[in-house]
Amino acid sequence: MKCAVLFSGGKDSVYAGYVAKKEGHELSCLISIFSKNEESYMFHTPSIEKVKSQAEVMNIPLMIQETKGKKEEELEDLELAIKNAIEKYGIECIITGAIQSVYQASRIQKICDKLKIKCLNPLWQKDETEYLSELIENKFKVIITAVAAYPLDKSWLGREINEKYLDDVKVLHEKYKIHVAGEGGEFETFVLDCPLFERPLKVKDKKISGEDNAWRMEIELE
Repeated sequence: MKCAVLFSGGKDSVYAGYVAKKEGHELSCLISIFSKNEESYMFHTPSIEKVKSQAEVMNIPLMIQETKGKKEEELEDLELAIKNAIEKYGIECIITGAIQSVYQASRIQKICDKLKIKCLNPLWQKDETEYLSELIENKFKVIITAVAAYPLDKSWLGREINEKYLDDVKVLHEKYKIHVAGEGGEFETFVLDCPLFERPLKVKDKKISGEDNAWRMEIELE
């Protein structure tokens, strides 16, 4: 099927696209929602504008839709973006990186039903530890760009998701119920390299802001 990936630049949306492509689907375009609301329940915001660089190294067209991020209005903006992708690229399906968030998945499914296209969630209900192990095994280079839960702090920003990370986060899961894959919004990520990229991206500079257990890292790429 001709598909559009609902694309944030984080590990879940990139990996969902990777899995869908392996299953034989065509990645016709990427749809990124630029939300002005940093607390959006629907859309990832740290370093979102850097998806342009990712789309370039993936050699896939990128469609950007801006939204003020008001709770239900942002869904109207998403619907508009999907309509545009149907018209421009003839897509038959939306791919999402939803793992456990019924809030996100149900709303996207509702839009797809309305527009009479399919919705694929390749990571849905996937075991979180198994998922991260697959990411590492498939040579995904992923860094943490935001944290928003105790006891995660500033020191986690920029960390790469690797075996050491997996060991550390499992301990936090046991002790504090931190979701290993960050599905509860505990952290956000950015993909610097993966098999879908023609070349890796490199961080040139970073700007960190926040306090206590809520920190963000905006990155500049080379």
